[in-house]
Amino acid sequence: MELKEGFKPASPNAQYFNSSVLSVSIIGVMQSEVPIETNEARTISLLNDVFLPINTRFSSIMVKDGKGEKQWKRVEVKLEEHVNFPIFPTGLLPTSYDEYLEDYISNIAMEHFSQNKPLWEIHMVDIQQAMQLVLSYSSSTMRLVMATLSWVHFFHSQKVAVKVFVESVSTLFFIFNSVSDFGWSMLKSTLVKDDRTPIRSGAEGVEYQPIIVSNMIFSMDCIKHIKAKLGVTVNDVITGIIFLGTRFYMQEISNKSTKSHSTALVLLNTRTMSGYKSIEEMLKPNSKAQWGNRFTFLHVPMPELKDHKSPNPLDFVLAASKIIKKKKSSLGVYLTGRVLEIVKKLKGPGAAARFIHGTLRSSSLSISNVIGPVEQSLVITMVSYMGNLRISAVMEKGFMDPQRFKSCVENAFEKILKAADDEIPI
Repeated sequence: MELKEGFKPASPNAQYFNSSVLSVSIIGVMQSEVPIETNEARTISLLNDVFLPINTRFSSIMVKDGKGEKQWKRVEVKLEEHVNFPIFPTGLLPTSYDEYLEDYISNIAMEHFSQNKPLWEIHMVDIQQAMQLVLSYSSSTMRLVMATLSWVHFFHSQKVAVKVFVESVSTLFFIFNSVSDFGWSMLKSTLVKDDRTPIRSGAEGVEYQPIIVSNMIFSMDCIKHIKAKLGVTVNDVITGIIFLGTRFYMQEISNKSTKSHSTALVLLNTRTMSGYKSIEEMLKPNSKAQWGNRFTFLHVPMPELKDHKSPNPLDFVLAASKIIKKKKSSLGVYLTGRVLEIVKKLKGPGAAARFIHGTLRSSSLSISNVIGPVEQSLVITMVSYMGNLRISAVMEKGFMDPQRFKSCVENAFEKILKAADDEIPI
């Protein structure tokens, strides 16, 4: 390839998630009810005129400099190598098309990007007069794609600094929380592993196993209704639904697993943001917007399903609210992020990637706003759009039952909504 002038430093995330240890890609799916003509020449022309000029990242590859640090280097892009037009059989039932699409997405999720060309692909799937646009791209280009599509995320960036604790929390309590959270996070990342359960196989090389994606859609109005009734946050409600649904699933598979030691890893972006920034704003010469994600993680223990016959669904939402609120009242998240930066500085991005890999492997599931790591048997991701919340569950194929898990989470949502309606407003 012909290299163009100029290097740009790769962010810490880009170096962690595109290494020999971790290879994390993001898959986004858009659907158009209006058929789009899948003409290759017109598609490539559109990408060349509209997509590539958005930012040089879409026409850059990652290379190492003399010190071993990864940099972005611009190259000439062969767009025909980035666009795919898969052909599905015709005349099938709608459910069959859904299965074909899920299998197709599962297959491309297991493929690694070539390092010799920019880290993104587009797959245009024509199904039943509705166009499915599947975008597969490295987590390194995630911010650009998200800003381009104007998607809204949960688990927004945290301004992680000493200012996070509220005045009412005493200094002693704050220090204790910080030390205990940070210590527990280090133990979970290095020595302590979750129990093997119906949602955690614990198998070596789980990230290389086939996956299957199951999608659920919930009304944001209902979620906000639960939030108002309980006096918690939207994120608390969503986390409670996921926890309860997951415990229901575990109970159905193995009753004793309902009291197992299981931890959810909540991935947080620690890049300071003062609100959503459009691409145009971020590209201005004097823009103060920060490029490059810096992330850390929050270990959240999953509440046990104590009463198998008649559990109180609201306990899971309130427990999630209490745990997350406590962890926000400490520097544990900030210190964990600093450890990643120190490891990267002293031993290189590969060592930091191994630390992240070990953390993911030791936990039962992860909760994030972007589809990414697969070093676990279960990964939960979410995005809100047009008044709906879409939750995607990425599961180890052959180990978990996607339909049963989906049914359990939907059941948890219904039970929490019903219990909230009976609750006296706080």
